[in-house]
Amino acid sequence: MQNTNNHEVILSVKNMVKDFPLGQSSSNNLMRAMNDVSFELRKGEALAIVGESGSGKSTGARILTRIYDKTAGDIYFKGEPLDSYIKKNGSLEYARQVQMIFQDPFGSLNPVHSIYHHIARPLTIHKRAGKEAIPTLVYELLEMVGLFPVKETAEKYPHELSGGQRQRVAIARALAVSPEVILADEPISMLDVSVRLGILNLMADLKDKHGISFMYITHDIATARYFAEKTAVMYVGHMVEWGPSDSVTQTPQHPYTQLLLSAVPEAGKSGRRELGAKKGEIPLWRPSSKGCPFASRCYKASEKCAESIPAPTMISEGHYVRCNHL
Repeated sequence: MQNTNNHEVILSVKNMVKDFPLGQSSSNNLMRAMNDVSFELRKGEALAIVGESGSGKSTGARILTRIYDKTAGDIYFKGEPLDSYIKKNGSLEYARQVQMIFQDPFGSLNPVHSIYHHIARPLTIHKRAGKEAIPTLVYELLEMVGLFPVKETAEKYPHELSGGQRQRVAIARALAVSPEVILADEPISMLDVSVRLGILNLMADLKDKHGISFMYITHDIATARYFAEKTAVMYVGHMVEWGPSDSVTQTPQHPYTQLLLSAVPEAGKSGRRELGAKKGEIPLWRPSSKGCPFASRCYKASEKCAESIPAPTMISEGHYVRCNHL
């Protein structure tokens, strides 16, 4: 994914492929979760990865945090191949700089430990402060994410907090090690609508004031437009449209992007709207699969869509689409 601004590229992915075995079968029975995915993440900016469940959004984040190994492709961190960077600086240093916020704020916190423990532990593991300084830093982090009163909050356990408060704790824990990149995997999808905006505003503040880069994974293209400078739309492991968020959401070119936007409620409009897609199952993509993955649901699909997916076409500055019918 190309980008023309002057911000430093901190993390880039080129031609990423990830295959998963299906069951206990041999390497001949594989599901391709990511296929030829490339993007750049720049310092102090947010890139939204948008798509339905099963589109490969979270798989990419788990590869970047080294939970999964990639099948093929290249990852660069601060301009250096990731393997070389880790060999030189160590896995712990990379983990410090690239943190992840998970979808379920309760599942990502240990219920038998206090909030203080959750935030103090990364400070200790990464040797960010001496024992005497840790309490002050814990309270400062809780204050940074808007959890007051800080001392009382630190003494509580995860079950004593609301979902929004638990997600703020998860953010504070990630911030404890001064990361340069945060991979936020559906960070608001399990929260009440009333608290989602508060979490998005908190992340925006961290991005704008502290220069933290965000990879924001979501199925909600409306929040992607609100939070991220760049948006990449994925379908069945393929990037089908990407570019500046305003351009992608205001002038969508790929039928799948148009479908996602048509499902966003609009204030002042009532009644059902026709969605621009055929009914159909999301396909299981394999290494041997060919064509456009959206062809079976696309109202524009033709014979050539079943045979190949085209190379990216630039339709405006930084805005790319992969479609046979532009």
